[in-house]
Amino acid sequence: MDAQTLGSQPDCHYSSYSGPSRLLHWGPLIAIAIILWISIFTVYCDLMYWPVDTIGGAVNLIIFVTWVILVFYHHYLASALGPGFIPLKWTPKPAHQEYLQYCKVCQGYKAPRSHHCRKCNRCVMKMDHHCPWINTCCGHFNHANFTYFLFFAPIGCIHAFYILARSLYYGLNLRWYLQHGTGMEPRIYFTFYTLVGSMFAIGLAFGIIISVGVLFVVQAKSVWYNKTGIEEWIDRKSTYRDREEDFIYPYDLGRWRNIRQVLFTSSGWPKSDGFSWEVKDGCGQFDLTVEQKLQKVEKQERATEYVGVRRYAGTFFPITQGLCVCCCFPWSDESRIPIDVGDKLVVTRWRNHWLYGDKILTPSEGKVRGWFPRRCVEEAMSEDGAGDTGLITKKKK
Repeated sequence: MDAQTLGSQPDCHYSSYSGPSRLLHWGPLIAIAIILWISIFTVYCDLMYWPVDTIGGAVNLIIFVTWVILVFYHHYLASALGPGFIPLKWTPKPAHQEYLQYCKVCQGYKAPRSHHCRKCNRCVMKMDHHCPWINTCCGHFNHANFTYFLFFAPIGCIHAFYILARSLYYGLNLRWYLQHGTGMEPRIYFTFYTLVGSMFAIGLAFGIIISVGVLFVVQAKSVWYNKTGIEEWIDRKSTYRDREEDFIYPYDLGRWRNIRQVLFTSSGWPKSDGFSWEVKDGCGQFDLTVEQKLQKVEKQERATEYVGVRRYAGTFFPITQGLCVCCCFPWSDESRIPIDVGDKLVVTRWRNHWLYGDKILTPSEGKVRGWFPRRCVEEAMSEDGAGDTGLITKKKK
């Protein structure tokens, strides 16, 4: 089954190309500023630590500059190309519509593996997550560039950390080496400002090695198993659902084929067109979508109505709600919704100190979805004193 069979449109991945305009946002600008800061002070130190008039110094500088270029190159492409968006009001052939989810915002169907991003306000092909550092989602068409960016950034920072650490060591001990050294040690001279800048740069480099390195491991795992973070969550939830047969994740084609789906393609583009996908033998094109639809039905059946009993301003770190609520917040960039006394909410996810659901507004206003502290609401009770879950289920039906 190909994209035309599903009813897709050709060259739709260009709808997510923005050029450099997407970089004009706080996330990419901060990322670029951090890379520039580390690069400038590393080159400043390197030119004193290992001058380029030697072969080793020239090679060392060329290697470091290569890391910087690769980081900027893949960061730019990951942002500018975008993940690929499903065309607005996209409609597959009637025979396939029952297997796909419908997006009310985009007024069209979601292709297999696509999900709606509230930040991009579009349905994203093979969506993994929304990344503020590239100001768009990590998805189908920019997955390779995003993964390379996460790989080269820590590699370059390891190189920078070594140069900065050695330079700071010799620079801070310059007087001792001038008096007691052999004369072969590098002469590193710092002013107050270059010293502060270099120390800040080495701190940034160390932070990127740890934080971005962890993110690279996560994305490498996603490529290795051909499974996005959202799909991993769907696959995990499938084990808790009552079913006659075990759910088989359809897109895990084997390690080498999984990697070639994203990273090593002859054309430079991922293999799929974003609508149809290679699946393992015995699996269908819509298996994952059908499983997600069934999970959503069960989620709505479990939905429980709550009523607001305490005000919450919608902040990410609500200190006024207690230390446990403030410290044990959900590790998610999903929105937090403000709560007033008397607000009605439908909860579909539970944590120890937080709940996730929809705040019911007037018909014209629709609904607002997000997280809020558990202590700010109480479960609504029906007239017989039972929880209102059954009432919500009837309303959904």
